[in-house]
Amino acid sequence: MDFDYILRALPDLLRGAQTTIAVSTLAIFFSLCVGVIGSTIRSSGFKPASYLVTAYVEFIRGTPYLVQIFFIFYGFPAIGLKLSVFWSGVAALSIWASAFHIENIRAGLASVPTGVNDASGSLGLGRLHHALFVVLPIALRSALPSMMNTIVSTVKNSAYLQAIGLVELTFVAVERVAYDFRVIEMFASICAIYLMCVFTVSGLGSVLQRRLDRPYGGR
Repeated sequence: MDFDYILRALPDLLRGAQTTIAVSTLAIFFSLCVGVIGSTIRSSGFKPASYLVTAYVEFIRGTPYLVQIFFIFYGFPAIGLKLSVFWSGVAALSIWASAFHIENIRAGLASVPTGVNDASGSLGLGRLHHALFVVLPIALRSALPSMMNTIVSTVKNSAYLQAIGLVELTFVAVERVAYDFRVIEMFASICAIYLMCVFTVSGLGSVLQRRLDRPYGGR
């Protein structure tokens, strides 16, 4: 293990890590937004829209993620929608993660006690306020562990984007291995960086979980 080589390569790795963090952060944000909307539609009584969301979830979860990346990057330009490598990566990650978030949040919505509806009605809350301030917070609290699993997977799955040429962390490591043949040093380094990213995300999730548990007597 040549630690001097790792130190020399560290600036390049950190630049790749910045791209990994950027694409992952945007994908997490967009996928959560789609997850909330999609789970609400799927849990609604409007069956045509619910069936469409269900078909979307089953299609994304039932096809390989790498195929989805290639379809977005190479297929979208064929229908006139040309995205840069970066935004193709964000779109691919967002589409993949949103399918799982829809299921995560839908399970959270299903866990909300039916008595909550009666309580909201007795307080005079409208349907929108009931959904935003009563149902959604309870559902997100219940769904948070599974949502955090999907968020962690989103960060890790960003490594697949090196297949379309996005200069993220894995791309930088593979490129340096091709020139310097320092396999152990490079992949040990990116494993350490990915672990730090995942531990950071998991730690933030644990902090959020504890804060959400406080009103219920959690510590």
